[in-house]
Amino acid sequence: MDFDPNVTLEKLLAPGDDTNRWSTDRAARVEGEVIDIAYAGSEATNCFNPNRRDIHILIATHKGAAKNEQVVLEVTPNWGDWASAQGLDWTEQTLHSQLVGRWVQFEGWLYFDVGHAEESENTAPRNPENWRATAWEVHPVTKFTVIR
Repeated sequence: MDFDPNVTLEKLLAPGDDTNRWSTDRAARVEGEVIDIAYAGSEATNCFNPNRRDIHILIATHKGAAKNEQVVLEVTPNWGDWASAQGLDWTEQTLHSQLVGRWVQFEGWLYFDVGHAEESENTAPRNPENWRATAWEVHPVTKFTVIR
């Protein structure tokens, strides 16, 4: 019941101001090609602790997608800890080696990262500094499955 069935990668990428397109009260299930995975910088959310950083997962509809055609998903340190307690390795290095270049389905909560709205194609169109398609994220990622 928590999942919004209308959220897809294609709809997240749809042009236009998407500030109010989705609800942060809902979860999402999206599939895409994993383009890259890397640690985010230190953030207030994680008390600026350099050892507790979110992991960015960038997905798109195809290999070689421009930065402003990519959607950001994030594994938080707390969910990394949860995975570890389940015997799963959700570290940046392992996720990178297992997921980059593969088509993966992700589940998690919708989050509009207002701090990145000015760097997102949908809310700041044609800004040459845009490094993402939308400020909407799946954050935190709570589950993923490699499709192919």
